[in-house]
Amino acid sequence: MVFRRSQLFVPGNNEHMIRKAALELRPDSVIIDLEDAVPIDGKENARKLISELLPQLDWGNKELCVRVNAPNTPWFYGDIDTVMKIDNVRCIVIPKAEFNLGFIYKATGKEIEPLIETARGLLNIEEVVRSEGVTAVSYGIADFALSVGGVLQAYESNQVLRTMVVSAARAYGVDPIDRVYFDIKNIEGFRRECVEAKSLGFVGKQVIHPSQIPIANEVFSPSKEEIEWARRVVEAYEKAVREGRGAISLDGQLVDHVHYRLAKRILDFANQLG
Repeated sequence: MVFRRSQLFVPGNNEHMIRKAALELRPDSVIIDLEDAVPIDGKENARKLISELLPQLDWGNKELCVRVNAPNTPWFYGDIDTVMKIDNVRCIVIPKAEFNLGFIYKATGKEIEPLIETARGLLNIEEVVRSEGVTAVSYGIADFALSVGGVLQAYESNQVLRTMVVSAARAYGVDPIDRVYFDIKNIEGFRRECVEAKSLGFVGKQVIHPSQIPIANEVFSPSKEEIEWARRVVEAYEKAVREGRGAISLDGQLVDHVHYRLAKRILDFANQLG
């Protein structure tokens, strides 16, 4: 079972940070970044570094991903050729995804995580997400704002974009992961955004600083209160079903089959986390 409560971006040209992500930090996923974090004149050296370094490191239970350059750039196919040869890379993150990405999965055998970052990508999100090999999806507000000629701050709280991403993901059985939070010093703001994202249906958060990892892991795990509520709902509903009833009142609240399924999902997640 792959958990994606926290996905940490790490520059693909920084050996120290790559080693730290593997050996010291505890995100569920690590995304080695060959795109925005690497300048144009450093692309080739970054490829060489990850080709040699990633197979050497013990990544434990972490999901190892690489974000390649966008399909419409001259570096895309070189990145794909590099990443497909690194056996312990499980997932390829595709920025500015706008069309069916199944050809990448067929060519590499690696899972795909598209990033919705353009107007065309958002309009084609269903085609993107249902591509063969896609197991998660996220989005980027800075590139999206640039794409539509908008202002970054307007998309920091844009619920339409978030709802479209989470809806497409859930419709096709892939993990919706919320966007990067840029203000790394505002820990409480980051926590609030994690809580909001979880309430909307996201399973995790992309992060850019180690201080954000434990908060994302905590928020996107079932709390003690959630687990206790779920246990009570499951016990009460199953008892009601045995007695021939389909809906009951628990603590003055209606509980029916939908609440039962929600409760079961919480308990299943908690059991998988151990």
